[in-house]
Amino acid sequence: MCTSIAMQNGEFYFGRNLDLHQNFEEQVVVTPRNYPFLFRKTKPLPRHFAIIGMASVKEGYPLYAEATNEKGLCIAGLNFPDNAYYPKDETQGAYNLSPFELIPFLLGNCENLQSARETLKRIRLIHLPFNAQTPLTPLHWHIADKTGSIVLECTQAGLAVYENPFGVLTNNPPFPFQCDYARTYAHLSNRFTPRENTFSLGLDAVGLPGDYSSPSRFVKSAWLLNNTPKLRSEQERVAHFFHLLSAVAPVYGSVFTAKNQPHYTLYSSCINADTGIYYYRRYTDLEIRAIRLTDYALDEKELFLLP
Repeated sequence: MCTSIAMQNGEFYFGRNLDLHQNFEEQVVVTPRNYPFLFRKTKPLPRHFAIIGMASVKEGYPLYAEATNEKGLCIAGLNFPDNAYYPKDETQGAYNLSPFELIPFLLGNCENLQSARETLKRIRLIHLPFNAQTPLTPLHWHIADKTGSIVLECTQAGLAVYENPFGVLTNNPPFPFQCDYARTYAHLSNRFTPRENTFSLGLDAVGLPGDYSSPSRFVKSAWLLNNTPKLRSEQERVAHFFHLLSAVAPVYGSVFTAKNQPHYTLYSSCINADTGIYYYRRYTDLEIRAIRLTDYALDEKELFLLP
């Protein structure tokens, strides 16, 4: 369970809820331009765009959950079980990548969404785990910049790229279903309609989903994002973005896994992609922390790890 949001409001903001039943040794990681990205089946990137985001680091390699590069292109990987499918065979002439390599490859190479669209035409995602102790996670991806959003899904039908007019992504079912489902709520409104014997404000939005299922979180986050007014300052925009995420964040104890483990929002993030500031807050600490990409020596070769 996860939710990601792309918001154009004065500046471009992108972020997500990371919903899981346990921590995954996550930390904010800055990858400078000269850190050598090595890929199993594709030529390495000795120099690339600088990147900041949340990742776990294994064997010195950043496994990003979500990130942005210095040009403002953003990506988040969201859980996509039972639907994600990665073939084992390679394709000659393609960029054959493991799913864990997708974020560094795209953010390292592409300066904007249009460049990512073109690059994705040559990408083939293959079944290649990081190591024996780190199996592949079934994912689909929300990719966005200030010009728009797309969704990337790799299923048994192949690799598909969808334009995303909603600016949000959750988990299963596949993205086309989420779009059709969301349109059934197009009649909801945030306006006030005079009625007799009304209980309070907000009745024009009666029926807006409030549970934590993926389709419900998709509808609610898309509706809230679509009704976001023009905000005037960085403080207002960042605060509002975290409120959007909070509205669809599972509370500890509200959702359990098949193994009876509590499934909740470990952290929420908000990236100002125009300025390269990565904001985040954890479930147990509501203080918002901010890390600016340009505060680091971006021509170095070693990762900057910020637990």
